[in-house]
Amino acid sequence: MTINSQPVSTLAPTIPNYLSCLQVVMINTTLPANIGSAARAMHTMGLSRLTVVDPKLPIDDTSIAHAAGGSELLSSALIAPTLETAIADCQLVFAASSRSRHMPRPVVTPTQAAKIMLDFIDNQKAINEQNSMDTAPNIAILFGREDRGLTNEELAYADYHIQIDANPDYPVLNVASAVQVIASFIFAYAQTHISADKNSSNITDNKDDEALATDISPMLNTYVRQQWDEPAITQQQLQQLTTRVTQLMVERGLADSDHLRALPLRLSRLGSRIQLDQKEYQLLSALIAKLLKD
Repeated sequence: MTINSQPVSTLAPTIPNYLSCLQVVMINTTLPANIGSAARAMHTMGLSRLTVVDPKLPIDDTSIAHAAGGSELLSSALIAPTLETAIADCQLVFAASSRSRHMPRPVVTPTQAAKIMLDFIDNQKAINEQNSMDTAPNIAILFGREDRGLTNEELAYADYHIQIDANPDYPVLNVASAVQVIASFIFAYAQTHISADKNSSNITDNKDDEALATDISPMLNTYVRQQWDEPAITQQQLQQLTTRVTQLMVERGLADSDHLRALPLRLSRLGSRIQLDQKEYQLLSALIAKLLKD
């Protein structure tokens, strides 16, 4: 697999800069024509990176015919044997899904997904610059089979699920159509995002460069829990978990009880950010209890 190694520019990002961080991942497609149609949809909306996971039939002449102006995407498309290899180097994963599943992830609209993607790219760019790193973020958008979409196991790889508003009696899109819709929202949001950045730059042009540099602080976005299959843990449970993890780290020599510094606070913040539910809390509590006993 080829990783996304595009250098991160110190200049203000352009729309192609943002879109080059995104890859469309089509899983186990049945019809080569749909791969071509998806490539055309991507090309129309400025996306250029296509990965096809274990297609039932290879890219062929029908793919090229349906790709029209997007045929170059087919020639550069990556063919991956498994989803794991396709997204191994991705820092953020979205999945297009029309249905809620047993183990839900946060569900977002295409516009919300676009905002999360571009904000993530901006934040990672700032972090990379602070650490003198020059690789761009890598974000995947997963699309499933023509007949049954993505499996529960495949959906579990995603940080967010994207749902397109549609007729509730039949909210199912052809896979290439789903690519077209989501890609169009991303492109439209990127235009707005770039315009907002330019307006912000014009306002701050007269500020001292050194003062600007000190104001830049990479942010980690947090998102409100949406539909969940178990209640969230309480603050009391979070603090109990934090205390027990700290105790475990001390007993295993991973922390000094006299010099914990910010460790409990960092553990508590981690617990808040990942928004544990009751079942997850029970699993972690059982694991910690076992490790403390052994």
